[in-house]
Amino acid sequence: MSTAPPAPRVIAVVGPTAAGKSDLGVFLAQRLGGEIVNADSMQLYRGMDIGTAKLTSEERSGVPHHLLDIWDVTITASVAEYQRLARARIDALLAEGRWPILVGGSGLYVRGAVDNLEFPGTDPEVRARLEEELTLRGSGALHTRLSAADPEAAHAILPSNGRRIVRALEVIEITGRPFTANLPGHDSFYDTVQIGVDVSRPELDERITRRVDRMWDAGLVDEVRALEAQGLREGRTASRALGYQQVLAALSGECTEDEARAETVRATKRFARRQDSWFRRDPRVHWLKGGVADHAELPELALSFVERPVTA
Repeated sequence: MSTAPPAPRVIAVVGPTAAGKSDLGVFLAQRLGGEIVNADSMQLYRGMDIGTAKLTSEERSGVPHHLLDIWDVTITASVAEYQRLARARIDALLAEGRWPILVGGSGLYVRGAVDNLEFPGTDPEVRARLEEELTLRGSGALHTRLSAADPEAAHAILPSNGRRIVRALEVIEITGRPFTANLPGHDSFYDTVQIGVDVSRPELDERITRRVDRMWDAGLVDEVRALEAQGLREGRTASRALGYQQVLAALSGECTEDEARAETVRATKRFARRQDSWFRRDPRVHWLKGGVADHAELPELALSFVERPVTA
């Protein structure tokens, strides 16, 4: 019997924001001969660097990163389009004998890339009516309606995310079924190993607070101001990104910068809990502790889950 090197598979590094996914992804790519495929919906946007904690060129350590900076901030995000782009890149890497390392906390984007997920069509009349209602009544009112129609979807979607709320209500109206019922079971499109980075809530909250402080110190307000000149306010997706939404409110005089900063921390903590809840529902995720006490062991432990030699 001889042992052959493991054939490349898709690795998905998932979990809540600020857990340490990006650094782990770079480590795995370096050790396995892989490349990163971004699965953070907001890192798809050009110029949204500080507020999305996008790795700098130095932090990428020479590892190629794909699907970063591909959309202008005025473009409305499409999971179906992301799926097309992500699978094309994953297929190309596998064909080259490279390991695709999918990294990000956008749960639907991860599933769109690696699972058998088909997206219901759209109805222009239904969409236009819901978007008009969103403009007139606000996202909170529509989120309340979604809570009644599909509590699971409402739990997964932030009340401020009008675009996703409209889409969920549209799917419900078109299909006559809850939005979550249109999501498939845990049926993989690729042979995928999913690694979840688990950080205790108190430590994660502290990390989020420090990260927001660093973003402000690094010039997030100036970044938002520059993107505003490029049409950020008109972007239905980008304008609602955490941090960017709050800074836009401050620039409009709706709140002070300090209030925007504090609200960014609060909103990010809420979002991290939703991310954690989303990924916890997937029994295929191998959860590894990523706290300070576990930091040294995490990379090698993650590697052990994906280096499964094939015995011939």
